[in-house]
This record gives sequence, structure tokens and C-alpha cells, in this order.
Amino acid sequence: MSTTLATPVPAFGPGLGTDVRDWFALLKPRVMTLVVFTGAIGLYVAPVHVHPLVAFTAILCIAIATGGAGAINMWYDRDIDQLMRRTAKRPVAAGRVSPNDALGYGIGLSVLSIVLMWLATNWVAAAGLAFSILFYVLIYTMWLKRATPQNIVIGGAAGAFPPIIGWAAATGQIGLLPVLLFAIVFVWTPPHFWSLSLYACADYGRAGVPMLPVVRGARHTRWQILIYTVVLTVVSLSPAALHMTGPVYLVSTALLDVGFLVCAWRVLRDEQTADGTSLTGDKPARQAFRFSLLYLAALFIAICVDRAIA
Repeated sequence: MSTTLATPVPAFGPGLGTDVRDWFALLKPRVMTLVVFTGAIGLYVAPVHVHPLVAFTAILCIAIATGGAGAINMWYDRDIDQLMRRTAKRPVAAGRVSPNDALGYGIGLSVLSIVLMWLATNWVAAAGLAFSILFYVLIYTMWLKRATPQNIVIGGAAGAFPPIIGWAAATGQIGLLPVLLFAIVFVWTPPHFWSLSLYACADYGRAGVPMLPVVRGARHTRWQILIYTVVLTVVSLSPAALHMTGPVYLVSTALLDVGFLVCAWRVLRDEQTADGTSLTGDKPARQAFRFSLLYLAALFIAICVDRAIA
């Protein structure tokens, strides 16, 4: 699919792009919050003591890297961002920050985060951070997002790296537990984003982004949400099955899995027209999306509590 700008970016006038809120928005703070949280938990559950200053620096590096990658994403996606209601007001798409400034900002933050992580912790964590940035920018943003309806399945790996990076920052190596946490976030990502894409389908269609509901239809997407949620249930319980977590995690995750399965079932059974379009305004999909955020946060909190009482 062509990456040529579909709509010219608005002209820049005097003083535009100078509001600190725009530069903060370029960091995608909502995404950053979740990524930093999972990375911090990965560091916390590592079986070693980490100096508080080192731990803070490692978490800061993950935050800076996430923000840098987000800024590069907004630079590259400014054409399609202009065509979608939920992204049209982003700083670059709206013309408040120039594309070149956003790109330089993103690259600068990304390089800074990698170098600082290397100096403060170790090369394994720095390499993991660099790989996650490159994966998100090159593999997901510049390739998969516009090329295949499986974009969020494969590209979701970018957001799953933080637990591994946090663990590596503490230990200098990669263990089985952070790999399992990576797998949980990886499998969680499709039902999370596909729930969103069901009610944002028109936006993606206008922008020509081949999200699953656009390419395969809403009915197929609803089935995929249920299937991936079932797989997530198995993957999420694997740390407990392998005796790597305690009873708090087991009970909490089992309850969360039941809740997510109920949400996915409601999405599947939503009243639909013959083409799979929701007759309820995709209310179940919206509920599933919100619950998915609660799910991941609560699951990682549970593993943190287990670590604290062990």
C-alpha cells in the first residue's frame, strides 16, 4: 500500500508547534503509561536487588524510548492520522508540530534512551530496548500496519517487550518468567485492539488501514476476539502452572480470564445485521476494550503482590 500523503499537512504559521502540551502529546502518554507499568513490573519481579536509582533510570529509559517511538509513529502516520477522527488532532496531523521536528524529536529521544540504558544498566537491556524501538517503527509502523490485517498480531510484539527489558535491566539476562509475561501481552494485544477496531472501523476504512474488521468483516473479527481470548486464558495461567507465581496470581488471573471470556462472548453474540454490523453501537466491544485495560493492569499487579509476599 502506498505511503504517499493522502492529504497535505496543514501549513505552519508563526509560533505553532511551541506548546509544551504538543510535545508531550507526541510521546503518546496513554501508551507510555501501560508500557512503563509492565516494564517496571518486569524489573520488580526479577530475583535480584536493584538500587533504586538504577531502577528509576531503567524505567525512565523505557518511558523515553516509548515516547520517542511514538513521536516517530506520528511523523510517519501523519497522512492517515488526518483522515481518522480519533487521531486528526494529533500534533503533526493537525499541523501544530512540523514533520521534521517530530522526526528529530523521536530519533533523539530513542537514541538517548538506548545510550542511557546501556550506561545505567547493561548491554542486554539496551539491546532489547533498541530492538523494541526498531520493531515498532520499522516492522509495525512502516510495514505491517498498512500491509496486512495481521498488523496488530505481529506488531503487538513491540508492546510486549517491556517486561523482558525490565528484567534484563535488573539481571543482565533474560529469564523464563519475563518471556511468559511477554507472551501474555502479545496474545492480549489482538483482542484488545480488535475490540477497539470494531467501533473505529469507519475511521480505519477512510484511512485505508487494513484492520481486520475492514478487510474480513465484523463477524470474522468477533470470532477472532473470542479465539484469542481463549488462547490468552491458557497463556496467562502458564506462570502459575509452572509454579513461577503464587496463589494471589492464580486466583486473580483465573477471575480475570473468566471476565474477559464473558466480554468476548458478549462481543460475539452482539446483535448484528447480515453483514455482521452491530445493532447496539458495538457496546459489547467498547466494554471489552475497557475491560482489557483493567485485565492487563490487574494481572501485572497480582504478580507484583505475589512477589511482595513471597
